[in-house]
Amino acid sequence: MSPSDDLTALPHRRNRFLWAVGAISTLCGWFAAGLIVLSVAITCQMIYVRAILNQSTIWQTEAVIYMMIAATLLGLPYVQRLRGHVNVDLLPMALPPGPRKALILTTLAVSIAVIAVMLFYGFNQWYEAWSRNWRSDTVWGVRLWIPYLAIPIGFGLFLLQLIADFYAVAVDLEKNYGVLEH
Repeated sequence: MSPSDDLTALPHRRNRFLWAVGAISTLCGWFAAGLIVLSVAITCQMIYVRAILNQSTIWQTEAVIYMMIAATLLGLPYVQRLRGHVNVDLLPMALPPGPRKALILTTLAVSIAVIAVMLFYGFNQWYEAWSRNWRSDTVWGVRLWIPYLAIPIGFGLFLLQLIADFYAVAVDLEKNYGVLEH
């Protein structure tokens, strides 16, 4: 199944957990896209204020940077749901179904472990910024816990999508995990 296929045709719709995780991941994708559009609009406003009105800007650059980082982090589960991350499937295509499934499950398990560590440290960073009331060293002085919140939320939802994918492969709801048959 390719990423362009209708996602409602997946067997996940019969499993409430997989359906719910997929719906959350899709919402994250829409939210991330909205952040990108908003970032573009703010950038255009900043250009207008600087070039046409010849005024200085205070918050625009920092806001756009934080929104683009948040869009990247919050878009992770959606990209994973679509199998849109970069992968090399030469080896899985060459393997028979049994070893292919073992390779996919191993890869997902390692990914889950790595993202769980990133979630742990991302949460610690967010909590430290929140509990110590950190602010950026700019004129705007934004409370850093607000943009840092995208770290644990993004990695947490990405982890949830990886767990759902692991489950779907483990119980044979997804046999090839997007790898074409040879």
